[in-house]
Amino acid sequence: MQSLLPEPPATLLPSDDAAEAALAEAVEANTDEAYASVAARFPTFSAAWGALASRSLAEGQVVTAYAYARTGYHRGLDQLRRSGWKGHGPVPWSHGPNQGFLRCLHVLSRAAGEIGESDEAARCAQFLRDCDPEAGDALAGS
Repeated sequence: MQSLLPEPPATLLPSDDAAEAALAEAVEANTDEAYASVAARFPTFSAAWGALASRSLAEGQVVTAYAYARTGYHRGLDQLRRSGWKGHGPVPWSHGPNQGFLRCLHVLSRAAGEIGESDEAARCAQFLRDCDPEAGDALAGS
């Protein structure tokens, strides 16, 4: 059944050029310390937390990944609300500054599943699809 109510406008997080430049340097350095330094310098920047979470999950450090992802998720929720988000509506993957939050949500779902939090894993996976199905598709390989 199709909803007759209009969908809220897409929420687009603001860019942070300094944080993005620092994260690009961390990607080049490719060390845990470089990524952690970005998160410490820019604690509201979800992309740094998402990068830390993704690295930790890839290294089998599930609890650490969960903690990083949860931090980035909550920092992203704060930014979404400041940007006018009312708890629902699209958060498009195609808008670069949204990708950090969406990555955190994806890793949080995966890490929650790995520690046996299946309800949380399912909620996060659904939330990601609700934000933008394209995000799930883009992150499926990570």
